[in-house]
Amino acid sequence: QPRLAESGGGSVQAVGSLRLLCEGPEMTYDRYCMPWFRQVPGNERDRVASISINGGSITYADSVKDRFTISRDNAKKMLFLQMDTLQPEDTGVYFCAAGYVPSPFAVGYCPTEFGTWGQGTQVTVSS
Repeated sequence: QPRLAESGGGSVQAVGSLRLLCEGPEMTYDRYCMPWFRQVPGNERDRVASISINGGSITYADSVKDRFTISRDNAKKMLFLQMDTLQPEDTGVYFCAAGYVPSPFAVGYCPTEFGTWGQGTQVTVSS
């Protein structure tokens, strides 16, 4: 089972920035749709952004549009989440995940369930 590892979390004040990194050195990276999820205690994980296998299709949750940017480097097997203008409501544990895409030609496809997850990285935004 391939593994993912997040890093880059921390504590910042409101309107600050953080950049999260997700690495999956054991994966065939360009065959996985990659999302970022956020979870706060007592709640389910919410998807905040996702990116297709070649980066051609990107989606964001309304709450992070125009503030967060998801990107990937398949050659380096890295996924990024640039988070700007952070707000206290962005606080949570951020997880990356991977969903296998059966066809390398399905460049816009992202599955609805994800079988591979990282351990999460904590982001805390203070007002």
